[in-house]
Amino acid sequence: MIDYTPLYQTLNNTPLAHWLDDLPAALEQRLQEARRHGDLPRWQASLELLPELQPEHRDLRNGVSIGRAEELNARQQQQLLSGLQGLHPWRKGPFELFGVQLDTEWRSDWKWDRVSPHLDLHGKRVLDVGCGNGYHMWRMWQAGAALVVGVDPNLLFLTQFQAIRRYLPEAPVWQLPFTLEELPEPTAGFDCVFSMGVLYHRRAPLEHLLQLKACLRPGGELVLETLVIEGDEQQCLIPEDRYAQMRNVWFLPSVPMLERFLRRCGYVDVRCVDLNRTSTEEQRSTEWMRFQSLSDFLDPTNPALTCEGYPAPLRATLVARRP
Repeated sequence: MIDYTPLYQTLNNTPLAHWLDDLPAALEQRLQEARRHGDLPRWQASLELLPELQPEHRDLRNGVSIGRAEELNARQQQQLLSGLQGLHPWRKGPFELFGVQLDTEWRSDWKWDRVSPHLDLHGKRVLDVGCGNGYHMWRMWQAGAALVVGVDPNLLFLTQFQAIRRYLPEAPVWQLPFTLEELPEPTAGFDCVFSMGVLYHRRAPLEHLLQLKACLRPGGELVLETLVIEGDEQQCLIPEDRYAQMRNVWFLPSVPMLERFLRRCGYVDVRCVDLNRTSTEEQRSTEWMRFQSLSDFLDPTNPALTCEGYPAPLRATLVARRP
């Protein structure tokens, strides 16, 4: 598993130094519990197949591209491919590792391209809540962040993150296998907090916004991306059961209602910087994610609706500041 010692050394000189009182023991306990996960030995075996070498090339400006095919011999290429395939399904990306193109379910680079022009991450401590396999964290680091910490309890995502980190070991980018609630008290320790694709999974959306605010220093910035519906500040959608086949979707507000939520939670300078209808080109099944995807969750006779008859996924990104 990941050696978090460099993270602890970094935290020691930040407002998050108090994490060192609890985080090492909490991580050890979590990783001990993880060893009982039935799939973890298989994922770890796939991880160990990946060749041990330092890439001669990397490009994080336009994506996450590490190494070139010619850096590996035929045996290493087969090990790499087998190891990465053993970590299926890959949902967030894409990645390119030594010539292997991981065409993930989501074109997460499209989301980043829509959001990044509105951000300044240079020299900042960043928290990514619900970070998945860490794709956006690598882009945050490339954009100038001094430290990026992601939280996500999914152990497959953590293993996929390890696969990428194997070839970027010096990066100040870390993934913790926790939920936001399981973290030590953040006490305003971050300059920027991302919550992308999380809010609609929360039964208490305002509580989530307040938790995110508590992670921010005064003047710090929240980047919030979530499912929304069209309408005025009185409009929201609460699905009867599933939404686009997802069971755990609780609350889809309109953008004006979401802006009001943020203001009521004490945020200022609230603004919507992007509104985007999710397309079947941005989210789809691929060789690297062979299960059902967005096209299977829409009404086959009317793609403007989900298969349950609700408006098809519309995603908004809002930026707000803690005063």
